[in-house]
Amino acid sequence: MNQGTATPGASPDRKWLWLAVIALLTIGVVTALFTKRPATKGDIPREISVAQAIATQEKGSFLLDVREPDEWAVAHVTGSTLIPLGELEARVAEVPRDREIVVVCRSGNRSKAGRDILLAAGYAQVASMAGGLLAWKAEGHPTIAGP
Repeated sequence: MNQGTATPGASPDRKWLWLAVIALLTIGVVTALFTKRPATKGDIPREISVAQAIATQEKGSFLLDVREPDEWAVAHVTGSTLIPLGELEARVAEVPRDREIVVVCRSGNRSKAGRDILLAAGYAQVASMAGGLLAWKAEGHPTIAGP
């Protein structure tokens, strides 16, 4: 056998090896692009409980209430800011970009829409509070009334 020459059939084996490597790399890239990445420390889930909302507020998050002014006047969370959902897209610049945002409404439905508006506007750390102010009150947490 001659050491300097390739044996017949070696080249097709090498070709299949390269095709297999390329296929595996392609699958890896596609999987990475289309698989939701796991949360990392500092990420905020897209929906959080009342307890989690309180914990983030204690750490300095921005609590955004997207209800209407008449609802706000009846009861709201101390330290929250009112921007009604219908005005949020036009007033998005009023929401800070350097803090986690927790969006609150009466029951948790409008807050999801508010969260999605902020996410579409480029905010990364935004969550909706599950159950809204109804859940907040049901758990016995205080609210205030007035403007």
